Amino acid sequence: QEVGASWGEQVANRALTGLAVFLVLVVLFIWAYFREWKMSVAAIVALIHDIVITIGVYALSGFEVTPATVTGLLTILGFSLYDTVVVFDKVKENTRGITAGGLRTYGEATNLAVNQTLMRSINTGLVALLPVGGLLFIGAGLLGAGTLKDLGLVLFVGMGIGIISSIMFAAPVLTVLKDNEPKIKAHNARVLARRAAGGADVARGARAPRPDNMTPSDEVGAARSTRARP
Repeated sequence: QEVGASWGEQVANRALTGLAVFLVLVVLFIWAYFREWKMSVAAIVALIHDIVITIGVYALSGFEVTPATVTGLLTILGFSLYDTVVVFDKVKENTRGITAGGLRTYGEATNLAVNQTLMRSINTGLVALLPVGGLLFIGAGLLGAGTLKDLGLVLFVGMGIGIISSIMFAAPVLTVLKDNEPKIKAHNARVLARRAAGGADVARGARAPRPDNMTPSDEVGAARSTRARP
């Protein structure tokens, strides 16, 4: 009772300091690795999303905030960042040189990267959640190890939210930021205009009357050549 308030204040201050240092290092690392500050912003937004939801669930549960809670919070941020970097690495691969004549918009290339890493993210997350779930539900619930519940709850909720945010939150935020760049905006407009022109050519070919000497097989071949036209 005598040292509770000072201990709580000390834990809170060290938690905020550790979180601030972690976020700064995250920004610098992603910026240096991807050479793209917008990816750093998207990753930080996803991390803040994870923090807010995890702290909200923890507050609703009424569990006591302990040093184990702070440790678990920093751990889930690292897990979320790891999955986000994997997705962004695939985005970088799919969008390399995209403005030089790519056939997809930036959003479509990003969506393709998410689809290509989706099963890997889900499998990795499930494998990580299984032992954490055992720590929370079996260790703290069935065996009554109360010291494990603080760490177990933060890890379980944070890892689950981290999987979702890296797939469904970080990538869309990056797409919104990149679509406002003049080069990306012009590229997206060219891709959409090319598709519209190709669709109009196909429609005109379908409406054109068939010559009397054209057989059905010749008509199919002409339609295929029209669709293949860039």
